[in-house]
Amino acid sequence: MAPAQGQFSDQTDGADSKDSAEGGSVPPAFRSAVDALRSARLRPELEVEPTQPPKRLAPYAYALEAAVVDGEDDLADGRLVLLHDPAGHDAWHGTFRLVTLVRAELEPEMASDPLLPEVCWSWLTGALEARGLSYGEAGGTVTRAGSHYFGTLATRRPATQIEIRASWTPREGRSGVPDTAAHLMAWGDLLCQVAGLPPSGPADAAVVSLPQRRGPQVP
Repeated sequence: MAPAQGQFSDQTDGADSKDSAEGGSVPPAFRSAVDALRSARLRPELEVEPTQPPKRLAPYAYALEAAVVDGEDDLADGRLVLLHDPAGHDAWHGTFRLVTLVRAELEPEMASDPLLPEVCWSWLTGALEARGLSYGEAGGTVTRAGSHYFGTLATRRPATQIEIRASWTPREGRSGVPDTAAHLMAWGDLLCQVAGLPPSGPADAAVVSLPQRRGPQVP
């Protein structure tokens, strides 16, 4: 297991807020949550770097993108965004929110499983629960899309992509800060499951991962 901070790029700090952009102060709770993300320890197959977060979703935001790498191949990739509104948000039922996109390509025979969407959603909730994390207001979509190639591309095998879009409210501790490091580790577990990697330890022994093809990059 490698610390996530050792895999961060120096190109951007991944943070965005109207206050910090105008020279104001960043709330201590948000700063602590971001520092915790940097301290998370992830599987060595995961390459993580900060990226520009979306604007106007919350007063404060921090974003990471990651890929599950096998040699020169990316097996799955995704993005995780931490949002913070010190005034609270009615839809979140809290002051923090985590938003994610995860996707990968599947072998055609696995993609035809009618229970695949339910299984993929259970991987997300199961990853959070396996680490003992409390969360609320979880919602999202699981989408699979197939591609068939013709003409000059006819030699390519049919491809099916699975995509998980989700968000949830991490429960805050007594300090008012959620355990974002543990949430990031759970998200890393999800990425590795979608990529088809074997379990990393005894706690994951009951997890079944689908065989994967090489996954696309998040644009």
